[in-house]
Amino acid sequence: MTTTPTDDAGSSSTGPGTARDGAAAPDLTVAPDGTAVQDIAAQDTTAELADAMTRAIKRIRRLTSERLEPFGITPGQGRALRTLAHAPGCELPDRAMRLGDLAERLHIAPRSATTVVDALEEAGLVERTPDPADRRAVRIVLTTAGRSAVERIGQVRHEVAQEYFGPINPADQDALLRALRSAESAYAATMPPRRTAPPGAAR
Repeated sequence: MTTTPTDDAGSSSTGPGTARDGAAAPDLTVAPDGTAVQDIAAQDTTAELADAMTRAIKRIRRLTSERLEPFGITPGQGRALRTLAHAPGCELPDRAMRLGDLAERLHIAPRSATTVVDALEEAGLVERTPDPADRRAVRIVLTTAGRSAVERIGQVRHEVAQEYFGPINPADQDALLRALRSAESAYAATMPPRRTAPPGAAR
């Protein structure tokens, strides 16, 4: 008597896009060598996340710029003022931040930091003063007008942040902040140490 062979239970065939346990399998593409590989584009959301962050940063920066424009302050100048304000002794000539340190904190070239400080000094928001301990170095001191400007900048940043992130519930805001801090920490850990400023750079 002739019998029809049956498939072994352990070698049951599966159709395209179906895993052996019945769950949907990840999208696959065929590499040039004929090997089936997972379609990274279909699964990876990191590029979309980066695009969303870029859009958010652009919108926040534009809104901040518009709100600061009546005060004659650009976002870049605002960052410099806030950085100076957070330095210990920002109002004392012998403890205020040096020009070179400001450039390093802002991640810009010393020449660019000089341009920013020039504009702030012209507006009466900061003053240059020789470093008592090193006459070759220059320290940047916040003026009374500069401290008032820092307060206005803080208000504008708070308003813009509330407008953009306000619709997100607090739990999601906390989760987003933790994720971004974690990503930044991991990225910073892989970066090589910063090179010291070349001779002759602003101090």
